[in-house]
Amino acid sequence: MKKALIVWGGWKGHEPEQVAGIFSDMLKKEGFETAVSNTLDSFADVEYLKTFDLIIPIWTMGEIKNEYVDNVSEAVAAGTGLAGCHGGMCDAFRNSVSWQFMTGSQWVAHPGNDGTEYIVNIKKSSDSEIIKDMQDFKVVSEQYYIHVDPAVNVLATTRFPVKGGYHETNGEVDVPVVYTKRWGKGRVFYNSLGHVAKVFDIPEAKELMRRGFLWAVR
Repeated sequence: MKKALIVWGGWKGHEPEQVAGIFSDMLKKEGFETAVSNTLDSFADVEYLKTFDLIIPIWTMGEIKNEYVDNVSEAVAAGTGLAGCHGGMCDAFRNSVSWQFMTGSQWVAHPGNDGTEYIVNIKKSSDSEIIKDMQDFKVVSEQYYIHVDPAVNVLATTRFPVKGGYHETNGEVDVPVVYTKRWGKGRVFYNSLGHVAKVFDIPEAKELMRRGFLWAVR
């Protein structure tokens, strides 16, 4: 049986506990055993982390010990998968460039804030099983503008600007929503959707997470 560690906490506005429950239920339906924790001390023992096939951080902002980042990095490099969404993985631990290097991006803005209507564009040229047979879909939520590692494999994007701001003078740009990358022997998956738990009432958003988890797992 595959084992997943879900660690939630940080800014409560992202409803990390509720999202952790959704992800835990999703994985149990796929035959996983899940361990759900609300403390970063779960990252204190690298050998413990290596016993998991998948790690799912759901922890917006906050601070983390360097040794905890090193432990997660080592476990993923050894083959444990890493997967997450929205601010829970890529607006976590803003002081840790090592975390950003491993996870592949960092949130910098969401013009229009929550309630922004935008389109998630599936990359038609990709043959990834994560997006197989999926079509573009509409979302009403935060539209994440992220700074991205050029090494990531982009699977879906969204076009800016939708809402006004100083960024408008740069013209239209496509910013990744879903991507994968490698970290040593491990696989990393990220989906920028997931501002609050109800975002996963959107079938495509939930399915992307399910497929991403299954792709990333050891």
